[in-house]
Amino acid sequence: MSYLVPSEFVTKMVDAGESKIFMSTRDTLIRAFMAGAILALAAAFAIFVTVQTGSALTGAILFPVGFSMLYLMGFDLLTGVFVLAPLALIDKRPGVTVNGILRNWGLVFVGNFGGALLVAFMMAFIYTYGFSTDPGAIGKKIATIGESRTVGYAAYGAAGWATIFIRGMLCNWMVSMGVVGAMISTTVSGKVIAMWMPIMLFFAMGFEHSVVNMFLFPSGLIMGGDFSIMDYLIWNEIPTVLGNLVGGLAFTGLTLYTTHVKTAAKRAI
Repeated sequence: MSYLVPSEFVTKMVDAGESKIFMSTRDTLIRAFMAGAILALAAAFAIFVTVQTGSALTGAILFPVGFSMLYLMGFDLLTGVFVLAPLALIDKRPGVTVNGILRNWGLVFVGNFGGALLVAFMMAFIYTYGFSTDPGAIGKKIATIGESRTVGYAAYGAAGWATIFIRGMLCNWMVSMGVVGAMISTTVSGKVIAMWMPIMLFFAMGFEHSVVNMFLFPSGLIMGGDFSIMDYLIWNEIPTVLGNLVGGLAFTGLTLYTTHVKTAAKRAI
């Protein structure tokens, strides 16, 4: 069958989490680097479409092309391993430890950031013809996003920080549904459709994705955005990463695992 029932694909989630924990450092970094680079290109593409059409919704509809490509290639995002790796520990897979999970998260973060940063530099270079001219409408749009989603949050203090955190939670609730979507079907078309829907939703609603932000904010800084590296870290990346972790694990990983693997006993009539 081209569709796997929940009890089958949730087992695949646990298997995937275990395999990522024991993957070599080299392969983990390569797969994370490529995932960060492809997702960054997809974000640049979505902004290009938004500027050209004047429709943010059109950009959001097309953004999932990058997510679909990277997962079909077997690459890894931080938001995905946040959900999958802990399930192997919860399922008591042999040799899985907290240190192993943290190692995997750290390597994927570094790889994702490296890939996104490379694309940020490359896109800034071509927007400015080697940093010799104004970045144009697309570059200015990226710089504006960086400002509004750092110092814009900072203007609200603790409430702004909490807002980023919750947007990060909502984001990875949807993104992790996309990760799971890749496991639901055994056909390419089925996988893409299942991934496309939640990814489109998160991007259209402006939720905060830590890896997308690894591209947007360095790009904004390179192209003259009026915010600092500390603004980016404190008022976006850190709360976004934490929100992504909590939202994806709580709303997707643990709920699916609890009800489809550790299913409660049927109640008596």
